Amino acid sequence: MHVLWDHPGSTVSEVVERMPAAPKPAYNSVLTILRILEQKGYVAHEKDGRAFVYSPLIDRQQARQGALSHVLSRFFGGSREELVMDLLGHEEVSADELARVKALIERHAKGKARR
Repeated sequence: MHVLWDHPGSTVSEVVERMPAAPKPAYNSVLTILRILEQKGYVAHEKDGRAFVYSPLIDRQQARQGALSHVLSRFFGGSREELVMDLLGHEEVSADELARVKALIERHAKGKARR
């Protein structure tokens, strides 16, 4: 998806070329993944000569929100608190990261108070 977000309208070969992984995945593997993503409604293709040109149907933010909602419900029983505690509890968190998280929480709380 990152390749398609950065380069919408890419063929399978172009997606393979632009992938940062080394070694590159096989053409057929990427094609299979693109077909699955298309079935799920994340990408669409158009025919350009003999090639299929793929473009994303959802943006990065939509994908993040969907994935996070899935993880939240599936692994944390819908508890945002458990998710955050799990994220902050396993690895070292820098003071800058904590400050940004605190600022986001405060901003969110102020927005709720205004409603």
